[in-house]
Amino acid sequence: MTIRAVVWDVDDTLFDYTTADREGMRAHLVAEGLLVGYDSPEQALVRWREITERQWARYATGECSFQDQRRDRVRMFLEAELTDEEADAWFQRYVGHYEAAWSLFPDVLPALEALAVSHRHAVLSNSSITVQEHKLRTLGLLDRFESVLCAAELGVSKPEPGAFLAACEALGLPPHEVAYVGDHPEIDGRGAAEAGLLSVWIDRGTGAAHAVGEVVCRRISTLAELPALVRADTRFGAPSTFG
Repeated sequence: MTIRAVVWDVDDTLFDYTTADREGMRAHLVAEGLLVGYDSPEQALVRWREITERQWARYATGECSFQDQRRDRVRMFLEAELTDEEADAWFQRYVGHYEAAWSLFPDVLPALEALAVSHRHAVLSNSSITVQEHKLRTLGLLDRFESVLCAAELGVSKPEPGAFLAACEALGLPPHEVAYVGDHPEIDGRGAAEAGLLSVWIDRGTGAAHAVGEVVCRRISTLAELPALVRADTRFGAPSTFG
């Protein structure tokens, strides 16, 4: 099988979201005077992360809109009845601190350069076009991708096969000629594999790893491993699995 294109996840794959979220929220909590009542900044950050994951799961299953999950994160964290405008304003103040902490992982640009001529590139994210295009533009990556597809506009999110197939359709390629690289073993890894793509799980040790059973998926610890992998697709040889 020949892999002709690579479709990328963004957060915690290309962009170090976990660090930016942690450092941005830490700075925001200090600025807002919201560390009172917590034993440590880390305790507050853990609570924010738990609320974020809970609300993101609601959005991913279609229970709420992208904007509403943001507002509900703020209301739950503050334990306050806020208007939409108040919640939006609080979140935007956080975004200022969050964006100041944005950075790429150091292995991203070398991997993209190594595959720049040999493979086409696109993005598939469970976020929104507005958010991810702004992020990719700020980080200097947007021009490297033919298309950026996001769940908010597609109406379907990972791990549903339709999300991955939409990315293949945007490239005009069948799934078996497309690799998908993402950081989450279930949402990205299993989802891409079950949609028929070459599934590549970048395991950066962020805590996302958990047992997901036996699925054919390439597990790498750095994007430095990616060029050789997509140039020698061996999905139908001895499979590499995670679990």
